[in-house]
Amino acid sequence: MAKLTKEKFIESLNEMSLLEIKELVDAMKEEYGVDPSAVAVAAAPAAAEEAAGPSTVTVTLTSAGANKLPVIKLIKEATGLGLKEAKAIADNGGAVKENIPTSEAEELKAKFEEAGATVEVK
Repeated sequence: MAKLTKEKFIESLNEMSLLEIKELVDAMKEEYGVDPSAVAVAAAPAAAEEAAGPSTVTVTLTSAGANKLPVIKLIKEATGLGLKEAKAIADNGGAVKENIPTSEAEELKAKFEEAGATVEVK
């Protein structure tokens, strides 16, 4: 079995949902008899000081691409806006979600790019 590097492990954590991470923590507790969240809580203040990036960002649609319907659906899902308002954002661009955590913004960006749209995270 190939050794899993720290970078690969962190990369795989970034792709997990919160439920999957919780299940992983529970499995580690059961397998090794330690609570990794206790270590994470102790390390969190130090990590927060080291983080240079912003804690919240804005996801802005710059182009809906050739097929706007999936993009409009994503805008409605992400914002709770009505069809008319979602279509206006798809047609004209603009902020989809503001002041959201960076991890949520990256997930949202991936969904929009999969649908053929171009978005910016600022």
